[in-house]
Amino acid sequence: MDKLEAMTVLTKVVASGSFAEAARRLGVTRSAISKAVTQLEQELGARLLDRTTRRVSPTEAGLAYYERCLAILTQIEEMEAQIARLHDEPKGVLKINAPMSFGTLYLGSAIADFMDRYRELKVELTLTDRMIDPLEEGVDVTVRIGAMVDSSLIARRISTVRVVVVASPDYLARHGTPKQPDDLIDHKCLHYGHSITVPRWALTENGAPVTVPVSACLSSNNGDTLRDAAIKGIGIARLPTFLVGADIAAGRLVTVLANYPPEDGAIHALYAPNRFLAAKSRVFIDFLVERFGTPAWERGGAKAAK
Repeated sequence: MDKLEAMTVLTKVVASGSFAEAARRLGVTRSAISKAVTQLEQELGARLLDRTTRRVSPTEAGLAYYERCLAILTQIEEMEAQIARLHDEPKGVLKINAPMSFGTLYLGSAIADFMDRYRELKVELTLTDRMIDPLEEGVDVTVRIGAMVDSSLIARRISTVRVVVVASPDYLARHGTPKQPDDLIDHKCLHYGHSITVPRWALTENGAPVTVPVSACLSSNNGDTLRDAAIKGIGIARLPTFLVGADIAAGRLVTVLANYPPEDGAIHALYAPNRFLAAKSRVFIDFLVERFGTPAWERGGAKAAK
């Protein structure tokens, strides 16, 4: 029996005035109660209880120890209740990390609505396209787009991300429209990621994955940079519709290689694998599913190159 359990035993014995009654309340044997008190007295080097055949009463030292034990156990109960409430009620500071483009376009307004719903929450939002370790950086929820790498984090799928290959009408008028994936090697491409000798783009053909080499004239880890370059006619880009959907609907960009679409991606919310997910994180992730489960950026029209 550990120290906290022994302290609990002592408080029950003093409160009830009986080993037997304390045993009944705690659901243990009378001998276990007696043994716990004896061990406690041996550790402290003081007699805590006066025992008679009719009643058990605390000594002066026992009464002082009982009062301290009672105060400590009460504090522990209050602390546990407070922690439990934090898991039941969304309070405190919610720290969120998300990609730059998606955060700027959609997450900012969504968080404003979320905070209007949960007025007692404070939010710290950081936007970065760099993959972070939320455990090391103290982030409650990380929003990420794309394939999930193996990690100790738990990922909940928020929404599907459709990816398209796009170019401006001006670029296509000057350079022609690719008809099949292999044509991309003869075009200027805007590549998301780090610059490498020959980047490869993942597309599909009749539902089967295919990868093709592309000639990247611009590489960036920021989708807005590639979108702007595509609109200005610099080259062909492969980007998510949440970033270029409005441009497609407005005719600033058109889709190409529609018969060879890239595989869909996904938006995930990542969080640490705690046994109890804090209420502030839980309600935010639920809100993201509610908000983006049916993506608003897919409701507009789209134009494709002929």
